[in-house]
Amino acid sequence: MIFDYKAYSRLLNEFIIEGEKIEQYRDPAFNKILEPICKFLRISRISSAVFDSTCDSAIIKSAPHIYYDDGNADSTRVLKFTENNVRACKANYSFMQSKSGQDWSEEEVQQIEAFEKLIYTFCDRSYASTIAKDLSMFDNDLMIYPLTFFLATVKNLIRQGRIGEFGGVYFNIKHFSSINDRFGRDCATNIMKLFIHGIQEKILYEECICRVGGDNFVVLFKKDNLNIIKNYLSGMPITFNDGETVTVTTTAGYYMIPEATESATDVMDRISTAYQLAKSVYKRPFLFYDDEIMQHQTHVKEIEMMFPSAIENEEFKVFYQPKTQLNNYQLAGAEALCRWFRNGKVISPGEFIPVLEGSKAICTLDFYMLDHVCRDIRRWLDEGREAVKVSVNLSRLHLGDEDLLESILRIIDKYKVPHHFIEIELTETTTDVDYKELKKIVYGLREQDISTSVDDFGVGYSSLNLIREMPWNVLKIDKSFLPTQEEEDNDPSKVKMLRHIITMSQDLGLECIVEGVETAEQVKLLKDCKCYLAQGFYFDRPLPVKEFEQKLESAAG
Repeated sequence: MIFDYKAYSRLLNEFIIEGEKIEQYRDPAFNKILEPICKFLRISRISSAVFDSTCDSAIIKSAPHIYYDDGNADSTRVLKFTENNVRACKANYSFMQSKSGQDWSEEEVQQIEAFEKLIYTFCDRSYASTIAKDLSMFDNDLMIYPLTFFLATVKNLIRQGRIGEFGGVYFNIKHFSSINDRFGRDCATNIMKLFIHGIQEKILYEECICRVGGDNFVVLFKKDNLNIIKNYLSGMPITFNDGETVTVTTTAGYYMIPEATESATDVMDRISTAYQLAKSVYKRPFLFYDDEIMQHQTHVKEIEMMFPSAIENEEFKVFYQPKTQLNNYQLAGAEALCRWFRNGKVISPGEFIPVLEGSKAICTLDFYMLDHVCRDIRRWLDEGREAVKVSVNLSRLHLGDEDLLESILRIIDKYKVPHHFIEIELTETTTDVDYKELKKIVYGLREQDISTSVDDFGVGYSSLNLIREMPWNVLKIDKSFLPTQEEEDNDPSKVKMLRHIITMSQDLGLECIVEGVETAEQVKLLKDCKCYLAQGFYFDRPLPVKEFEQKLESAAG
């Protein structure tokens, strides 16, 4: 399950705003403002009891109090915290999970720990005059502020009319999971700590760095200090373990905050939006929130609004790009690709796919495509055509869906399509995936005689563990690994890399296909490398159904 930090920060800011209006934590209104965050963090019950901390025995100084209870709490699934205050009292807080549902994730536990500090702030009014001070409880691992402090600091600067002096940045440490795998958790945490402490040495009075969760952080900085922060986040060698060095880089979203800003949530929205676009759309190491992004956001909203009716009206059409067997140039299969036709115009996949991935609507589109592919295959079989195996893309955002395998099988079996005609092409599997969930679905599909392939191997930070530890059927090599004639002449290392990947995949028992083949020279190179399966414009562009059916007839005849 992916933790939605953007939505959580908005709820947290609303809680802070409404909490300041409440004078007494026993006020029923306090329970009401707790409810949205409790539902988001899957908290079923919050309670506390106050004791005299000067005595060895537990002397209760006030009756136990229940802040929130939805009636479904499980007393065996509980997080407990203890707070000491200046009045020689000790407060024990209990957060219980519901009787149903998965255990809290690590991200949820981190946010519950920070949320407990915030509740304690409101409950102990001796600290209420300086809420920001109570929000500044250090992160246990890194000894830095949590997100709540960032929001409170921004809010305070807005009150003072000084927010226009500052900028904000949301950043993520790239490939930190790989650092974790390579060096171990303790060492990786130390590397993160050294990197973050390096930023702390750069920031000035009134600036701050705060942890959002995991390997995500935010920084509030003076605008004059922008270049120093930006240069540091672009990449920094970190030395650890008596001289060993690793370069830590980030993906970052910046926002130069205008004086007219009215809420901390607006700042958080803009820096997190810039970060998401830098990572997923523009593929850049950093991006500033500006007019271009505002236009992009307008475009995103338009796509999101059009999508439900487009699905209902079947505006998305399946195009089939043939796969070719190089030893005889026969049709060997196809990949199903999506094209959107609306009001007589074609909307490019580059315009709508990233948007749908951002809202998880991509999962709906994936199942729509699988359904239409199965419908076509069933029709071909009923008409006596020679059908071929078709690969259908599935986004990594499906991972974590406990019913994913059943949903795939339900669609395929609805049309009584033999399983060997379907190949599931899992996209974006080289970054930020839960390997346990990925392994589960790959094994499950294999047991059902459904082929699986790794899409775009070689893009980004591909892990060899990805193909070593899972029973894939097909390795799809990205076109970036396929050299042009000029590169083949001037960069022999690229040819060697391609040759080694093909040999390695075949030694592991994987079928190997290269996409993006455009020239006869590239075909010859693949044959020389003993790779005999390819797709690309040299053979065929993606074809509408009728044209692909003609291809099927030609192949059969």
